[in-house]
Amino acid sequence: PTHAGGVYATEKRRIPDENNPGQTREADCVLLDSVQSQANRIEDALQDAVDREVIKMPLLTVEFGDKITDIQRVTSLQAPHRAADAILRDSILDGEPFRKSKIGQAITDSSLSNATSLYRYCPHALILGVWDSTGPKGGLGAKFARALVSEIVGIDAIIGKKTASRIDPLQVRRAAAVIKANDGTWKLAESAKTKGAVSPSEINHGNIPPDVTEGSATIAYAEHTAVLSLPQLRRLRFPVDGKFDVKRDDAARAVLAALALVGLTLSIERGADLRSRCLLFPEAALQFELLAKPGEPESFILCAADAIELLKQAVKAADQAGIPWESAPITLTPSDQLIALVRKSQEVAATSEEGE
Repeated sequence: PTHAGGVYATEKRRIPDENNPGQTREADCVLLDSVQSQANRIEDALQDAVDREVIKMPLLTVEFGDKITDIQRVTSLQAPHRAADAILRDSILDGEPFRKSKIGQAITDSSLSNATSLYRYCPHALILGVWDSTGPKGGLGAKFARALVSEIVGIDAIIGKKTASRIDPLQVRRAAAVIKANDGTWKLAESAKTKGAVSPSEINHGNIPPDVTEGSATIAYAEHTAVLSLPQLRRLRFPVDGKFDVKRDDAARAVLAALALVGLTLSIERGADLRSRCLLFPEAALQFELLAKPGEPESFILCAADAIELLKQAVKAADQAGIPWESAPITLTPSDQLIALVRKSQEVAATSEEGE
């Protein structure tokens, strides 16, 4: 991926030295998939599993239906800020603004010592992180650090060159200037010096001369690293009716750990076709290490099917411990203001020269 200014995220990292066991070396690396992008892929895999009824999990859903036909719905697995997203905030539940509803207020009041409501209504936020910065408490809103961090990095990267060109079969020339209208239509200009006249390339006609710029990267291999922080999960408490219970806390943490493994394994098994010319395939089966004791990692292989079975068992145990999931989707409707905002934005995008 390219970032601001069309540049790659490159850096030097210390990695194990293949030729000197126990030693490290400095390597030029390039970011192939960021922590944030990986989180989105994990959420997308979970959403697909829910849609295919492979798993059941709590979900907040804003149904747009035919009000905004090209959107239809947005779930808490798709909203950028999860349970704290403005799309949910600006929607209606049980006839009142979401944040003023019983569920919305419970999410607003969530904290490390009271994560019960997020567990029941948006558990993946406790895994992938959330900051309720736009809620009633503003910057003091609940903030949960990521427990699951995943990224893909290219090792021994060499930045190369990329080319661009286009041959127009109509051979439209630059001098044949046009005038663009805000509605996307255009007309011929009397000359290139006419006020408002632009090159026909502005309306996607004409040649693009062959060009060479910095771009693309060649790597020795890619490394996918993921870490599930059990210490972060241990910080979470799950009181019910104001009362704490150690067994209930452990049961809820086990569910979150299992859900993280489900999301990670599902996203990996879907394939790593990250973008054009960046299709990765694993050299070996997905392997985990459980760091239970210092210096004694326990290695194991886990597939998505086994992770899903672990999740089902963990959810059942948590239910018996007194902290059930809200497995039925909670449906919200977009407010009139939100619908008007989206429609206006679409109108502006359709008529604006910059599409902003």
